[in-house]
Amino acid sequence: MVSRLFPLTLQDVTVRRQGKRIIGPVDLVLDPQGPTIVIGPNGSGKTTLLRVLHGIERINGGSVTWTTEDTSKQAFVFQSPIVMRRSVAENLAYPLRLVKTPAAQIRETVGYWLDRIGLASVQNSPATRLSGGERQKLAIARALVRKPDVLFLDEPCANLDGHATREIEALLQEIAAAGTHLVMATHDMGQARRLAHDLVFMLDGRIHETGPATTKFAAPQTEALAAFLRGDIVT
Repeated sequence: MVSRLFPLTLQDVTVRRQGKRIIGPVDLVLDPQGPTIVIGPNGSGKTTLLRVLHGIERINGGSVTWTTEDTSKQAFVFQSPIVMRRSVAENLAYPLRLVKTPAAQIRETVGYWLDRIGLASVQNSPATRLSGGERQKLAIARALVRKPDVLFLDEPCANLDGHATREIEALLQEIAAAGTHLVMATHDMGQARRLAHDLVFMLDGRIHETGPATTKFAAPQTEALAAFLRGDIVT
């Protein structure tokens, strides 16, 4: 599936909070052929960049330009999964109710995703009782029920164990193969190597390198990326 949203262009984008520069200036043309993974040390600006791309972060300078003015076909999954104080099934149904989806279609879609993420047996239980991994799977499924072209994810496996991480990576690989473009921040270099088609390396609020993941992992162009990939402390 070729998204009508891309390419997405950032030009001289700057974000400041209380007078402090968080990111910028950032220039980036995003036209992914597969998952784009954003890496960099803590505090480098990965989350802010994702929020800018998604359109939920106010910029103080520069421009963010999608190919089309209709940017509704995108969704965002936060690092700490947000679940509503409703049943598991109602969490999935809610985004569909907002756009007045017919009841029969809601039941079909919710049933499909409950089965796909393995939560059909607890569909009537409060979502707040789910484990961390289950909550994150629910959050991802809820973001996907309206079939977005682009899914932004901010370190979705940061607080999960290996089993939950493996399940979520498998889900992400499936939806990427089905045509949903993933743009995801991660601190896990193993995960970045497993998932990335394109790589964006951030440091001190700026993009230092971007390009095909295989090339960047094998032959980084800057010492900063090389050091980061070695596990050195980079500031």
